[in-house]
Amino acid sequence: MRFTTRPELQGTFGMVTSTHWLASAAGMKILEAGGNAFDAAVATGFVLNVVEPQLNGPLGDMPALIWPAGAEAPSMICGQGTAPARATVAHYRSEGLDLIPGSGLLATVIPGAFDAWMLMLRDHGTCSLRAVLEPAIHYAGKGYPILPRTSDVIADHADLFRDEWPTSAATFLPSGAVPKGGSLFRNPELAAFWERLLREAEAVTGREAQIEAARAAFYKGFVAEAIDTYLREACVMDGAGERRKGVMTGEDMAGWSAHVEAPLAGGYHGWDIFKGGFWTQGPVLLQALEMLKHTGAAEADPMSAGFLHPVVEAMKLAFADREAYYGDPDGTDVPQASLLSDEYARARAALIGKTASNDQRPGLLPGFEHLAEAFLARASRALPEGAGAGGGEPTMAHLAKKEGDTVHLDVVDAAGNMVSATPSGGWLQSNPVVPGLGVPLNTRAQMFWLDEGLPTTLAPGRRPRTTLTPSMARAPDGTRVAFGTPGGDSQDQWQLVLFLHLVHHGMNLQEAIDAPLVLSNHPQSSFYPRGTNPGHLLIEPGYPEATVEALRQAGHRVELADPWTLGRLTAASHGPDGMLKAAATPRLMQAYAAGR
Repeated sequence: MRFTTRPELQGTFGMVTSTHWLASAAGMKILEAGGNAFDAAVATGFVLNVVEPQLNGPLGDMPALIWPAGAEAPSMICGQGTAPARATVAHYRSEGLDLIPGSGLLATVIPGAFDAWMLMLRDHGTCSLRAVLEPAIHYAGKGYPILPRTSDVIADHADLFRDEWPTSAATFLPSGAVPKGGSLFRNPELAAFWERLLREAEAVTGREAQIEAARAAFYKGFVAEAIDTYLREACVMDGAGERRKGVMTGEDMAGWSAHVEAPLAGGYHGWDIFKGGFWTQGPVLLQALEMLKHTGAAEADPMSAGFLHPVVEAMKLAFADREAYYGDPDGTDVPQASLLSDEYARARAALIGKTASNDQRPGLLPGFEHLAEAFLARASRALPEGAGAGGGEPTMAHLAKKEGDTVHLDVVDAAGNMVSATPSGGWLQSNPVVPGLGVPLNTRAQMFWLDEGLPTTLAPGRRPRTTLTPSMARAPDGTRVAFGTPGGDSQDQWQLVLFLHLVHHGMNLQEAIDAPLVLSNHPQSSFYPRGTNPGHLLIEPGYPEATVEALRQAGHRVELADPWTLGRLTAASHGPDGMLKAAATPRLMQAYAAGR
């Protein structure tokens, strides 16, 4: 038994784990009141909107894997909105842009998270809309202890809010001052927004009818009207340092809805693993696992360079393919079969030598070579050193050298229903607060490129290739696991290490989460200004000095991270005997699992 910062929770009733203790408690409250895992996940997600506003919001994005009890495999709820009808390369180029800014109105796509939650609640939940919204309304209206990190983000942007984004100043600078970390903070405008949503929903009778009424109010009613009215006139400072107008309209919102699709599935040492499609970065993890089958990583000590070196190099190769070939399959031809094939993985694994590569090395797939060449051309541009994958999702980089991030939650109930969701977007530092709603729009459009002919070229109706990537897996004994983390481009790097610890190293969920982590900043960033940091490797000090030195000798540009700073993993599982387990990271001292 390894020492862990917390126990791995075990029980038979239900488990909720998320990146904030108040959200986990709210989800557990729903389970205790008779709701199922889907009800609890929705309540948890709405509370996260309130208590981590620098990491997610109601106008953001949300992919969720759901695994109903008795189903052979999970499904993916796609809460990733698409680019608006007027979001064209020509228009953005006419605005003087070569890259889409990391903040501002042109970085916005249609908000997708809310409809994804409603789809989950309608089709799989049992609770009323009121039941799952009331905890979030309570914290927004009555207040919650604001995290010191939230306070720090507000402080970093206080002058911007005062000078350029007055609606944000009104919300996040009460009485004109930055709220002190730990003090009681309220967002009454957000509480009023949700209360009005409930009033309009409850004007009709029946649980499903009320959920449908809420969807209509959001995408065709007063929420869409508030966003449309604001965007008609707003011209605000963005992450590229200019004041620009947005292009999204209420008509764009009215024409979009969340949907359900099959995830991708892979196999590894008797396990099944499920990830989002090529509109997410999820296939990166599947590709890396396929490559690692052809290395010695499985037999290596998890604390050794013999384990870490092939894992890092496999991820670098998979991320290069992500940049060359991934995109919305509804709008581009993705060579899915080739990328996930064993033959291709074997060839890619042969590129993993004894020394670290500092090159971006996408595979050359017949008929798609031009995409690899286009990626290499982008990667060779003079982008800022060190602007690579990082630990999160940077916004307003020219104004404050701080990073945003994301949230995550995993839920399982006694029946075996499971959810793994990674909400993000709509950060307080992403855009000005929309008047009447108390929250800002998202910035997921920064995932697009303004180069023509790419799988990720900006185009109306196309999903950005998001970094959001929840995971589910099934062990050979039938145990099912839901897991994930915030962290932008880092998400699948940390999830890969956790998964390998479960498969090969005999660790329980908490041990796998507490184990030290690494982070390669080599891949091209998904976030403005889209930089790279070739060969750079952050490593937590929990690894032996001999491992760090061996990685340096292998050519990795190793930098020691501060202790307990990489990853915000959470996980929950359901065993064939009915045993439930859950765990949460101690990093940042705010994630918690709850259960019994």
